[in-house]
Amino acid sequence: MENRRKFIKTAGLLSAGALIAPGFACKPKSGSVTETDAVVENKNIGIQIYTLRDQIAGSLEKTMEGVAKIGYKWIEAYGYENRKILGKTPKEFKDLLSGLGMSMPSIHSVTEVSSGEGKSAILDAMKLAVEDAKIAGAKYLVYAYLQEEERRSMEDYKRHAETFNSFGEICKNAGIQFAYHNHDFEFFDFDGQMPYDYLLENTDPELVKMELDLYWIKKGGQDPVEYFKKDPGRYELWHVKDMEEGPEKFFAEVGSGIMDFEPIFGARETAGLKYIFVEQDLSRRDPMESIKMSWEFLNKTEYV
Repeated sequence: MENRRKFIKTAGLLSAGALIAPGFACKPKSGSVTETDAVVENKNIGIQIYTLRDQIAGSLEKTMEGVAKIGYKWIEAYGYENRKILGKTPKEFKDLLSGLGMSMPSIHSVTEVSSGEGKSAILDAMKLAVEDAKIAGAKYLVYAYLQEEERRSMEDYKRHAETFNSFGEICKNAGIQFAYHNHDFEFFDFDGQMPYDYLLENTDPELVKMELDLYWIKKGGQDPVEYFKKDPGRYELWHVKDMEEGPEKFFAEVGSGIMDFEPIFGARETAGLKYIFVEQDLSRRDPMESIKMSWEFLNKTEYV
């Protein structure tokens, strides 16, 4: 996870979840979101709590209290290690969220995809991760990030496609869904192929769903709606984040940047959308303020 943090930070400086039912919307307010704006509807909106990693390092409990106070109902966790989630057993983590009126439908994991101990050891580790995810109440286990050394050639992606199918089988047998989360590197041309397309074409769509990160696919130069059309029903999870205008393409609070979300949400039925999670990898202000701004925008926007 530390490697992922370094990657996100470097990418940001160099380039520097919710269930949404069709028709579940509220009328938008004119003007910008302010502290005095009354909330019209309290939608179920999720958050990937990696956004708040520095706050969590200080106090997980206080940070989760702050998340619940804003109005988030569902969280997507990170930090699964040694059969614990951010230092708590799966049961302890579930109870913490439950006490705050929240739950965790999805969890990020970076289970090994290559190991000196062989593939059987990798699959055994996944079985344990799935068991813990279920105890914590998760419906999805998401592979969060391919380390740089694991994506140096198309041969790597060919191996990963096979492994992800195996992960999907393990999850299916346990009654949960496996999914893959993208960044931008999957959309770069690689020996005449696009790795993301290869993964889509060579994994079982029932076993391997996609958690589409809307920021990273745009940064990779692609249109999410076109992907929804090519593989309808496969994009059950989204990471919703915005992008600042300018050469840095820095992360922005949802609704404050250049992302055109209306056509994306307009295609949610084609995508198969079930949950959205706000995420902001880096922020120019206090991250808790950032996630409040994003929640308020999504909560008041007509097309969401």
